[in-house]
Amino acid sequence: MSNVLAAGAVGDPTTTVGVFVAFVVLTLFVVYRVSNRNASASDYYVAGGNITGAQNGIALAGDWLSAASFLGVAGAIAVHGYDGFLYSVGFLVAWLIELMLIAELVRNTGRFTMGDVIGYRMRQRPVRAAAANTTLVLSFFYMVAQMASAGGLVALLLDVQSKLGQSLVVVGVGLIMIFYVLVGGMKGTTWVQIIKATLLLICVSLMAVFLIGRFSYDFSSLLEQAAANSPLGQGLLEPGAQYGQSQLSRIDFLSLAMAIVLGISCLPHITMRFYTVPSAREARRSVVWITWTMIVFYLATMLLGFGATALVGSEAITEAPGGENSAALLLAYRIGGSPLLGVVAAIAFATILAVVAGLTLTASASFAHDVYANIIKRGQADTASEIRVARLTALVVGVLSTIGGIAAIGQNAAFMVSLALALAASANLPTMLYTLFWRRFNTTGTLWSMYAGLISCIVLIVFSPAVSGRPAAMFPNADFDVFPLTNPGIVSIPLGFLAGFLGTLLGKKDQDPSKQAEMEVRSLTGIGSGLVEPQR
Repeated sequence: MSNVLAAGAVGDPTTTVGVFVAFVVLTLFVVYRVSNRNASASDYYVAGGNITGAQNGIALAGDWLSAASFLGVAGAIAVHGYDGFLYSVGFLVAWLIELMLIAELVRNTGRFTMGDVIGYRMRQRPVRAAAANTTLVLSFFYMVAQMASAGGLVALLLDVQSKLGQSLVVVGVGLIMIFYVLVGGMKGTTWVQIIKATLLLICVSLMAVFLIGRFSYDFSSLLEQAAANSPLGQGLLEPGAQYGQSQLSRIDFLSLAMAIVLGISCLPHITMRFYTVPSAREARRSVVWITWTMIVFYLATMLLGFGATALVGSEAITEAPGGENSAALLLAYRIGGSPLLGVVAAIAFATILAVVAGLTLTASASFAHDVYANIIKRGQADTASEIRVARLTALVVGVLSTIGGIAAIGQNAAFMVSLALALAASANLPTMLYTLFWRRFNTTGTLWSMYAGLISCIVLIVFSPAVSGRPAAMFPNADFDVFPLTNPGIVSIPLGFLAGFLGTLLGKKDQDPSKQAEMEVRSLTGIGSGLVEPQR
């Protein structure tokens, strides 16, 4: 089967393109219908705070579940078995941290961006600048990875092997995404994400039901067939196939787990979604909804991963175009032929569109609200000019990420996703937790924490095996992997906490006691949330 698939497109490209075009037309219509309501900054950035907890929970799923989450996790389970499923466990635990520590307090304290929270009781200008810098860098790397995935997906599904053909697809994805953000704002983007998440959940659930039905609804029989069809044998069902080979691999896994569990909770495009709901109670409901959504999704993905091994085989998956990422697609082709493959492929495309739209909106809001409105205009910007700057920023970010995605076609995009998670955990999480729970935390501690986490994470990634020194690295022919781990989380995350602690002790006490007291009351009770904070 793999030889046939390697020779040309997987399935019928006409079906794939047709379903994808239908999705784009539907979402463009929805975005157009809601676009006339973006009259204020609140409407454009956070949909006026009128999204319900259930709607926001599903939209959060649409915001988080990227093509890597869908195709990558299924492929990791298909090839590595038990160790591949550990990604799913990390993602679920991350949402519990979001529920317990982040969602409610962030919703009550901020207004549009992460800069609203960490700058609440600090000196506004340097703190907001740091928050904007971190958000823009993080969003860019995340978006480039998604855009590059679009080119790779086309190469797999439509047999478009030329760099020009894949580049044109990336440009097309970029243009549609820019339209979503420019015209629809947060409300349009939210409905795109809701539609995409609903389709994705229905798709993976039905595939899981059809798959387990082939084994007479006997999960043990499916696992036995999967083990028999894998070079790992029974090792497919036991821990250690990917991360248990050496002490270094175990440390690398711990580092990756820290980045996943701690990074997701402070991704800017995730935290921004908590401002779209009208109350802290709805923010909590959002996390409950996405947690249950993740449970259903990753249970179905586990079935798909082992099912792909059972019906397609690990060797056929790794030899097919796209490698591990082809597992879910090859399984869809085996279960339902070209029609089902077309639906799955189109949903994968839709996934990329929804994720990059959310990232673009977050980046544009951070620059327009934190930099333009609060730093350049010192809080005196009018609504029209702020929205205009946000849309212009969205256009620039969209163009830059499209160019970056074209440049990254054929490269290892996975390391950019891990970089984004490690960046969030290293720069954003320490600052956020110190701001919310440590009274003495000051501006110096905030700046040291954010920049130490940001810079150390990037430096360690550059000198890691994810970039050079290995065949799967971004630059396989180079060799400057001084840092032995592929993910720097185990080093950069504690460094971010340590820098914030030392900066607070060594810096001057510039906190505003009245703002500190107000923040404590507001974060815990929600009293005063939604009001515009006075600028200093």
